[in-house]
Amino acid sequence: MNVHTLDGIDIAGKRVAIRVDLNVPLNGNEVANDERIRAILPTLTLCRKRGAEVVLLSHLGRPKGRPDARYSLQPVADYLAQLLNRPVAFVSNWRSTFLNTKPYDGVRPGSVAMLENVRFEKGEELNDPNLGGEFASIGEVYVMDAFGTAHRAHASTCAAIDFAKTACAGPLLLNEIDSIERAVSNPKRPLVAVIGGSKVSGKLQVLHRLADIADTILVGGGMANTFLLAHDLHVGNSLVEPDLVGEARSISSATNVPLPTDVMACKELASSSIATLRRIKEVQNDDIIADIGPITARKFASLIRDAGTVLWNGPMGVFEFDQFGEGTRVVSEAIADTRAETVAGGGDTIAAIDRNGLRGEIDYVSTGGGAFLHLIEGKELPALGALKNHAARIQATS
Repeated sequence: MNVHTLDGIDIAGKRVAIRVDLNVPLNGNEVANDERIRAILPTLTLCRKRGAEVVLLSHLGRPKGRPDARYSLQPVADYLAQLLNRPVAFVSNWRSTFLNTKPYDGVRPGSVAMLENVRFEKGEELNDPNLGGEFASIGEVYVMDAFGTAHRAHASTCAAIDFAKTACAGPLLLNEIDSIERAVSNPKRPLVAVIGGSKVSGKLQVLHRLADIADTILVGGGMANTFLLAHDLHVGNSLVEPDLVGEARSISSATNVPLPTDVMACKELASSSIATLRRIKEVQNDDIIADIGPITARKFASLIRDAGTVLWNGPMGVFEFDQFGEGTRVVSEAIADTRAETVAGGGDTIAAIDRNGLRGEIDYVSTGGGAFLHLIEGKELPALGALKNHAARIQATS
């Protein structure tokens, strides 16, 4: 990979700006899931031990280019301070703090600061070069370590790299890319892809790529209904995309796509709904399919246990409701128990891992959702492209 890395750069006594992904769920002012915060700790520790001052940049939610207290990173900074057992300076007015002085003025080796949400800036999601230049000027080194947003061409993920004097890929970003690309490009066979979600349209390109490289694709969630319809099976009142039946048939003809033979159905999708087991040919007109059934779950689990590599993105049903979570539980436990190499990614996937107490049982859990799918599709991440261009420019002028 033709990019500069943190290992090859002298950061002692320098201010280092690191774009990280701290887009975590909050319950009020409390962090509800700290996976992404803990994921940055190795990079943070490395920089501090090497004598750098660290300034963290991240987004949180979708504040639409203006300040919104609901999306402030203050609670995240407070939580990080607890994990580090040391202060984390929270910087709202970052321009006056960092841009009115040279990067090497007043550097405090080992200190940590966090900027307010970069998406409070109007130009962030527009990849505004002026804003990118300002981000790049915060420190002497700009580190891109936010895999979860590496598929977005934003000011903090692309333009800042373009304007940085020295820019490099962080350890987390490199590890994420290596783990996913290895599973996709050189998997141990058979490669079994477990793909869930509400709609085929949301993962159509991923499914087509997997049809080319996977030995088996196990589909669950609402998207399975479109595959069932493509095989002339009745799905009642379930979420389905009839216009994508042709795509589902094409994918099914390219690789092995075992269909659910039984499902858990209800009349109305709610936490109080009664789950009824149906064989797939017994689905009624007013039924809503909300999970795979026990026979299907066991069949999927058997295929997973015999796999060489498992790629997992998405639940098998509406697992947020206990009565429709059994399919996801059985499949996720099979992924945890298999001797195959297992790679998982996506917010719902991580939630399912936590809900079923399987943290630490999956070989690699990606911090990204969209970026995870982007790589599976075979696309280059915009941030990675920016890092490659930066390295090429430096080499050409050296």
